[in-house]
Amino acid sequence: MRILLLLGALLLAAPLVAQTPPSVQLPPAMERVLRDYERGWEQKDPAAVAQLFHPEGYALPSGKPPARGRDAIRAAYAGQGGPLRLRALAFSESGTLGYIIGAYRYGERTGPDEGKFVLVLRKVGGQWLIAADMDNGIR
Repeated sequence: MRILLLLGALLLAAPLVAQTPPSVQLPPAMERVLRDYERGWEQKDPAAVAQLFHPEGYALPSGKPPARGRDAIRAAYAGQGGPLRLRALAFSESGTLGYIIGAYRYGERTGPDEGKFVLVLRKVGGQWLIAADMDNGIR
């Protein structure tokens, strides 16, 4: 009987564990960062993606060494790209600092997220630039 109760509880809890966190609406200036990143990645344009970073920003891709500065980021992303979908799960901004916590998936399909990321942002001249981009896959 205890086993049946335990199995029942696990079955009821399974959908809660597997749920995808909802997206949040970003302020337009932060939303622009995500959409420009998607566009640059989809066009396989590492220079466009690197321009979204602060001149001394960091890219911290999963399983690869860090890249610091636009030139290093451009080189690290050379030969990569394709359809990418980014969505925000949370964000905050205060003065010239902000962050976006999000999830991503590759391709045009809908479905579960394939990874998650944190963008640390710095506002320079009224524009958000990426100070650090850390991502990792879910699987």
